[in-house]
Amino acid sequence: MRYKNGLFLYNSNAGNDDIEQKLAQTLPTISKSVKDLSVIQTETIEEVKQTCIQYSESADIIIVLGGDGTIHACINSIAPLEKRPIIGILPGGTCNDFSRMLGTSQNLKLAAEGIAQGEIVDVDLGKTGDRYFLNFWGIGFVSEASRNINPDQKKSLGVLSYYLSTLRTVNQAETFTYKLTTKSETYEGEAVLILMLNGRFIGAKELPVTTADPSDGKLDVIIIKTSNLASFREFLSMNKPTTDPDQLSELIHFQAASVKIDTDTAKDVDMDGEINGSTPASITILPKHVRFVKGTETI
Repeated sequence: MRYKNGLFLYNSNAGNDDIEQKLAQTLPTISKSVKDLSVIQTETIEEVKQTCIQYSESADIIIVLGGDGTIHACINSIAPLEKRPIIGILPGGTCNDFSRMLGTSQNLKLAAEGIAQGEIVDVDLGKTGDRYFLNFWGIGFVSEASRNINPDQKKSLGVLSYYLSTLRTVNQAETFTYKLTTKSETYEGEAVLILMLNGRFIGAKELPVTTADPSDGKLDVIIIKTSNLASFREFLSMNKPTTDPDQLSELIHFQAASVKIDTDTAKDVDMDGEINGSTPASITILPKHVRFVKGTETI
């Protein structure tokens, strides 16, 4: 047995219409690697949080079958604790950005095998106020796109609903004035989107930011000035070796361990796909704060 004590958690209200099939694909493999395994079904996000806290003291590993919202809730529960168990992710949601960041197979059976055998890695967490994020912090049209997702489309179209919402939102994107301060630099201007990345996936799409690394102790900050075609052409070119960051005119990209940001009007904040809080804000990175089971696919 790889682990002595573990929790297998799944949220019954997270869009898991085929939960019995998902359990059949994962539980037999997981149970072989955990000697004493508790299986808990939660019905609300609040119950997810309380269950993660309850089992953190005794569990060596918490295995979450669910989407990014369930993972976000679990992370925010255990991040402040002194004893933080290892986290294993079984991708059971729509986009599963956290699991993609870790190189986890999107095939549930293979993902379960990866948890049973995969390498354990230390991962950074972003923090703002008393909230934590694993993947990204954003303002501008990223938060508007999250808010504009049609629940019925999300259920029927899955990942495509995120793209449709983004297309709708980009056409309506409004600029805002910002002031962003790091320990060594100050940036001011107008933007339609500001992202602070710990991971590289949003809406199941890998972003072309090759420096974004969830274990380097840094946030990758992206400021997109306008919603025109030139901005997105520059953004998409960021992963090309020939692109010179100093020659980018439509966006700004840099790395920082801590950032303070203010805007002319309060902007809703999107953290890992969850709308929570608003600007002004201070964001810091907590290096290697949580341990995860890494997948076997290339990150």
